[in-house]
Amino acid sequence: MLMSLCPHVTFVSYCIVSSYHCTAYLQIFQNAELQTLISALGLGVRGVSFDIDLLRYHRVVIMTDADVDGAHIRLLLLTFFYRYQRELFVNGHIYIACPPLYKIASKTKTSKGKQVEAYLYDQEAMDSYLKQLPSDASPQIQRFKGLGEMMPNQLWDTTMDPARRTLKLVSIDDAAAADKLFSMLMGDNCEYRKAFITSNIEDLKLSDLDY
Repeated sequence: MLMSLCPHVTFVSYCIVSSYHCTAYLQIFQNAELQTLISALGLGVRGVSFDIDLLRYHRVVIMTDADVDGAHIRLLLLTFFYRYQRELFVNGHIYIACPPLYKIASKTKTSKGKQVEAYLYDQEAMDSYLKQLPSDASPQIQRFKGLGEMMPNQLWDTTMDPARRTLKLVSIDDAAAADKLFSMLMGDNCEYRKAFITSNIEDLKLSDLDY
């Protein structure tokens, strides 16, 4: 899904590319979602010198869920852009939006009965925020399962409003790292995956898993 705010910015949401696992570029042209993305952004034809003037948006913002599934989709999108038109990264056109993972609502004596809302972007930030609340706060914690669970005004206030949002510019090095990770974890060579899992298994924590 593409959401265009103005002629210069478009948000590429989480449902655009969930099946880009192929290395054969012929399959790109058989994928309706990817064709829509290529056409909407003005990416041109892969292998042909990229004309930046044909790009329809100055900023392409990838906006996915704040959980592990969202990170997976984000990796797929970054890999696609890197392999199709990596000049997008060289010229600084690819950004990542940062939606919150938690919403905490609380009432305290100092708030005079009014509910105070805070949006937190990861587990560490939430834990730190809870420690700072007074004992009478009685916080109500909501974990967003995805962007679709947020009300339109919440999504605007936290993730899309130019005055308040947080955007991360993706460099060519970031994209290359994403491409390498994609190839290792989802490519045809099982030995790469086995080596990665074996070398990192001791560092795995249950809190890192999203289940």
